[in-house]
Amino acid sequence: MLFRPKHSKIMMNHHHVTIALVSLHIAAVQSFFSPSTNHLFHRQWPQRNVLQRSNIINSYHIPRSQKHVSALFAKMGETELKAELAEYLSKREAANADEAAKAEVGTVIGGTRGNVVLDFVSGSPNKPRLQEEAAGVFDYDELMKYGYSHLVTPIMENGGRRAMYQLMNLPEPATPERLTKKKSAPKLVIDRTGETDRARYSGLKMTQALDDEAMGQALQETVRKVKEGRALRKKLAEEEYVMPFADNKNKGPRQTPLWTPEKLDEAGKKAGQAIAWARKAKMGELKKDPFEVMAVEGELRIYSIIVAITTALAFGNATPTLMSMTGLGSDELVKFLRIPAVVLLVASAGSGIVNAAVLAPPKRRSSLVWGVKGLMGGPLAVRQLRELGDLKTIGESEGI
Repeated sequence: MLFRPKHSKIMMNHHHVTIALVSLHIAAVQSFFSPSTNHLFHRQWPQRNVLQRSNIINSYHIPRSQKHVSALFAKMGETELKAELAEYLSKREAANADEAAKAEVGTVIGGTRGNVVLDFVSGSPNKPRLQEEAAGVFDYDELMKYGYSHLVTPIMENGGRRAMYQLMNLPEPATPERLTKKKSAPKLVIDRTGETDRARYSGLKMTQALDDEAMGQALQETVRKVKEGRALRKKLAEEEYVMPFADNKNKGPRQTPLWTPEKLDEAGKKAGQAIAWARKAKMGELKKDPFEVMAVEGELRIYSIIVAITTALAFGNATPTLMSMTGLGSDELVKFLRIPAVVLLVASAGSGIVNAAVLAPPKRRSSLVWGVKGLMGGPLAVRQLRELGDLKTIGESEGI
């Protein structure tokens, strides 16, 4: 029993009621499909109704697109796969796909880095890629291209795309050269005697330095290199060494820039400009002042309390009743109190306007803060603002 007769006392809240209802539904479903209650199922669903429902399900027509979607989640037999591949091959032959694949050899794929839109959505490829060979008949890209992407998973489960050539009695293509060719990287040879490092150990020997003909040939070689614009110094062994797999194919952008002396100077110049701009901006900020806080303190607070009490006594509805009960005065006294109350209110409003519009802007002080202080403190706030000097920046206070 979830509720009592009285509505004011509830034994369970809404969450408990929901949990209880869900538990009841689960228990009902379990009892409905449990083996112990199997006779109830046959009692509720006669054999005739079951046959009718199965006939309706079998007669329901599933469109081709839905068949392809369902094929992604169901295993496909060899016979059905062979029929689908035959249909794919006929469609591919009708579209003259072999010639189209050969025409794409040599085209550049990617290379759109620098496109503003693609860079913004991170959709531009890192490096352009050259199409070196024609696409195979059962390549997965070709299957997707002609609308048979649902065959990718069954092909993987039945031996892969290479096995499909045997299934369809087609000649299997040769393995691409890029997969069979072994890559070799040059070995780093540490020359401790200087036999192979001509850049460090170059020049004429002592016996050649005494030979005028050898020195003349060396001088002519130097002049010829200068005319051709070639470097006089040979490359070091470390400069000619190539890291293994350091080719430029399908390589992403450089994560760290190549720091040359020119780039270091440029980076230092930009850093100096940023530091100078930040310092200049900081020097232009106004220096903090304790009076630039929206706080009514001291004499301004006393003045605001006096104005509040005077206004309450002059215009309050309970003032005549208070006067008659205490015998302190009459209606004439109440009317007399309204004169100083009006004067104080006008003085407060005028002080706020004068502070915000006249006195605060020339002194670089906040019009909002001093307008509120003038409204609460009246002429005392005006006098306080007049006594304060101009608000200086950090640079002016430091004499910069």
